Formats: sequence, structure tokens, C-alpha cells
Amino acid sequence: MQRRKFTSGVVSAAACWAIVGPESARAAGLSEGDAALGVRAALERGAVSAVGLLGRSGGFLDNPKVHIPLPGFLNDAAKLLKAIGQQKKVDELVTAMNRAAEAAVPQGKALLVKAVKAMSVEDARQIITGGDNSVTQFFAAKTREPLGVTFLPIVTKATEKVKLADKYNSVAGKAAGLGLLSKEDANIQQYVTGKTLDGLYLMIGEEERKIRQDPIGTGSAILKKVFGSLK
Repeated sequence: MQRRKFTSGVVSAAACWAIVGPESARAAGLSEGDAALGVRAALERGAVSAVGLLGRSGGFLDNPKVHIPLPGFLNDAAKLLKAIGQQKKVDELVTAMNRAAEAAVPQGKALLVKAVKAMSVEDARQIITGGDNSVTQFFAAKTREPLGVTFLPIVTKATEKVKLADKYNSVAGKAAGLGLLSKEDANIQQYVTGKTLDGLYLMIGEEERKIRQDPIGTGSAILKKVFGSLK
């Protein structure tokens, strides 16, 4: 069967209704349109909430779930720098890395919302039936590459202000050549961009799960009707 896309930007009501479950939907008094709007609203709200949480001061720096540390080998090396009185410089770099992530995330909001509006029937089916990380997988597959392109220059501008960033790249490049560090982590700008995306998708998944677990708490009538009735 050929994969269908809908120019309206909303998953077909009939398709979403079938995914949620026709019998459950009828029993709960849900229409096909309700089911479609509920799925779309949950995803969009989850994405927007995650952007709001991460794209502010402390969004990454103060959140242990997404805080960006120096990668493995260099994190260990940083302990030596701290031992010889260079802790301030190391802390400055780590802070700059996380601030860069916080500055980049808001620029992804429009693209994330666009991805929701372009969902196909198969996308919706996988999101509903794919388990706890299905939302994360959906957004990563649809937006990781373009968001990486958008985030990288923002991250680069933020980290260039820290003198230790150039030294990081120099040391990391040598470490990668010796097999002590992955190539993806050998450039601070690319490393931070990747970690920013990982953190963003993680939080989108968490926010979406909260909506499913407590749709009434969202204050959204459609989310309450769809997910609340089917709990």
C-alpha cells in the first residue's frame, strides 16, 4: 500500500480513529475528528513544552537529565586540570556548552511543529503503538538533520567566546586519532549540537507521556476528551 500524506497537515481522522481503536472510541463517545485532533494536539503540545523548558537559562545546565558534560576521555582530563587550579576554565567551558544548547533549542520550535502537521498515517500508527520512545523516534527521524544544520552555527557562536574551546578541539582531535574519543565528539561544536538534539528529543518524549498520563491537567478540552476518555 502506498504511503499516504495529507495536504491538510493533519492525520486523516479515519486513520487516527482506527489507530486509537474504533470500539474504544465509540464507547467513549469520540468522533473520528476528535481522535485526529487529540493525537496532533498531544504531539504539538509536547514539542512546544519541551522547547520552553530547555530553551531558557538553566534549561540544560541545571537539568541533570540533559546536562551536557565533557565527553568521556576529556571529562577525565578535566579532573586533572581542576587538580592544578584550572577548575574555573573547565567550568567556564561546560557552562558555555550548556548555554549554547539553551540558545539553540528555541530555533527548532517551528520545524518541530511542521513535522507534526506533515504526519502520515504510518507515522501516527507507529507513535500510538510504538512504545515509550515512539515520539522521540518520530521527531528524531523527521527533524534531526535539519535541526542540526540550524543549531550548529548558534552553538559555534556561543562556544567561540570561550578560549578553552579551541584547546578542546585540538586535544580532542588528537584523542580521536588515538582511538580515545569518537570522531563525533572530537569537535566541541558538533558534540554540543548532537547532545542538544538528544536532550530535546528526550524531553519531548517525557512531556508527551505526561500529557497522556494526565490529559485533564493540560487544561485542553480536546486532550481531556480523547486521552481522558480512553484511560
